[in-house]
Amino acid sequence: MRTFLVSYDLAKPHLTKHVVAQAIMAAGTSWARPLEQTWYVRTVDSEEALEATIARHLDSDDGLLIQAVKEEAILTNTSLRWFKQRRAGIEVEEHSNVIAFPVPAPAPSAQPELPFARAG
Repeated sequence: MRTFLVSYDLAKPHLTKHVVAQAIMAAGTSWARPLEQTWYVRTVDSEEALEATIARHLDSDDGLLIQAVKEEAILTNTSLRWFKQRRAGIEVEEHSNVIAFPVPAPAPSAQPELPFARAG
């Protein structure tokens, strides 16, 4: 598993930034986004494979930087929090702050739902 720095400059960010972000988040086993257009991606893929995955969502005027990095980094006025790639069927604890997409259907309640009280 290697860690890559991924940074981009989009000519039309209002049109493509969400698509590019989705491609980056799906490209590896985990990712972090310390700055608006700067990501870390952990993957077993090569730089070329990562570039092929992301570049298909870029326009000819967009810039892309992918570089293998070490784990150490100096961060100022930002933080680094790693997230795992979202996968279907993920198990999530009841009181977790993790949201799995698509959201699983709620479990049926063991008690029947009571009717609302009426004001009289």
